[in-house]
Amino acid sequence: MPSSSRYEISWADAVARKQKAKPIFDTVALIGVGLIGSSLARVMRREELAERIVGCARTRRTRSKCRELGLVDATFSSPRQAAKGADLIIICSPVSTYGGIGEAMAPSLKPGAIVTDVGSVKRAVIDALAPHIPDGVHLVPGHPVAGTEHSGPEAGFAELFEGRWSILTPAEGTNPTAVRSVTELWRRAGSRVEIMDADHHDLVLAVTSHLPHLIAYNIVGTAADLESVTESEVFKFSAGGFRDFTRIAASDPVMWRDVFLNNRDAVLEMLGRFNEDLSALQRAIRWGQGDALEDLFARTRAIRRGVIEAGQAEELGAEESSPKAGSRRPKKGRRAAPAKAAKARQSTSRSGR
Repeated sequence: MPSSSRYEISWADAVARKQKAKPIFDTVALIGVGLIGSSLARVMRREELAERIVGCARTRRTRSKCRELGLVDATFSSPRQAAKGADLIIICSPVSTYGGIGEAMAPSLKPGAIVTDVGSVKRAVIDALAPHIPDGVHLVPGHPVAGTEHSGPEAGFAELFEGRWSILTPAEGTNPTAVRSVTELWRRAGSRVEIMDADHHDLVLAVTSHLPHLIAYNIVGTAADLESVTESEVFKFSAGGFRDFTRIAASDPVMWRDVFLNNRDAVLEMLGRFNEDLSALQRAIRWGQGDALEDLFARTRAIRRGVIEAGQAEELGAEESSPKAGSRRPKKGRRAAPAKAAKARQSTSRSGR
């Protein structure tokens, strides 16, 4: 399997590049304006990355809210209308919709246009979209590894992608200028960019994102189904670990349904490995093998430190992890990060996504 190649750029470099430069695109079409789509709209507005932004949404309420919030210059109910004349089309809807969207907008795609997306799986995205991409139009699949458990156009915020990875999975032979343009979009949104094979992406994310979400859904569901523990007790005595699981399990149900169904091979492979390791852990507890337990816990603790050192999580001290952490004021001379941005930096899900 080919190894990934990296556009070497630090978070500081990405932020430094976010100077007011000329727009990258004339017209950008967002197909779907939920958490990710609306966050992209906000960052494109702030950084002046596009001359014009249009949005496509199924419901009249969402289209109205997008206009009310000033996220877009025009809204459409049809992907074909939204994509007409656009230089960049970003699909921000559940993966199960991609085939229909690709077919609908294909006649409107102008030569030289770029189609990208934000889906949490990539091989299924390529299989769904590639048959509908006309000659002269460039497909650059993407996945910003960022998100929160919230959804809808009101949930977005421009800081969502800062310091996060955005993974691009263009097929071999994809127009390099198109890849550079999408890379620059994510860089100026504050992301670090990685180029990766689509199948390798799906395997990596099955470990780091998809399996943890599946476990969270199952643990929270198990707690809710326990007849010997009341629902009020589950709420009242939720420890920090369970609260984290409930946050993950609050992610968009439709999006995650599509993730599991469209990355089933990699997820089932990782789930099988997880079940084997869980059985070994069960035996260690049953037979009182304390050394085995301690060895596992020490190894996983080291992994947590590695995640922090990689900038994908923040280390909380005793004061910060207390219930009053939210009341702390920022140090003098430093701008307080928006509450939503602080939450996003603690999340690698799309709630990704």
